[in-house]
Amino acid sequence: MVYADLGVSALPAHPPFARKEFDRWLAQAKHTLGSARRDLEHADFVWASFKAQQAAEYAVKGLARGLGLPATGHAVTRLLKDISAAGLSIPQEHLRDARTLDRHYVPPRYPDAYPEGSPVEFYDQETAEEALAAAERIIAAVERWVEQYLHGEDGGE
Repeated sequence: MVYADLGVSALPAHPPFARKEFDRWLAQAKHTLGSARRDLEHADFVWASFKAQQAAEYAVKGLARGLGLPATGHAVTRLLKDISAAGLSIPQEHLRDARTLDRHYVPPRYPDAYPEGSPVEFYDQETAEEALAAAERIIAAVERWVEQYLHGEDGGE
């Protein structure tokens, strides 16, 4: 079946979903996203951006683990592509968001990621807000995909 509005497809017969495993990863994703929002409110833009990436990574890893797929590495883009290769169609807009977030995995934590200066000098409110918005969209999409997967599993549309 295909969910055209979200670009989600599921095979007619798919394995059971590990809901408890997904739920624990999603809980961590939401907690980390809340922490990123608090960092943004306190003008800690570098950590808000990193935590946004982490929040999306947790949600996507939860989806992969729920589907019974390996969930290794830290690149949200690659994790989504692996999930797509297993049969779940991932819209391009979410891959764009993932690429945006993956740019915040290493640089916020390592001064030598830049030719000079410290990571804090390279992050501003706009950058952090963009990262948070991308993470929010990915987390919301993951939740929709899971509900649609479960709905299809129960014989629904």
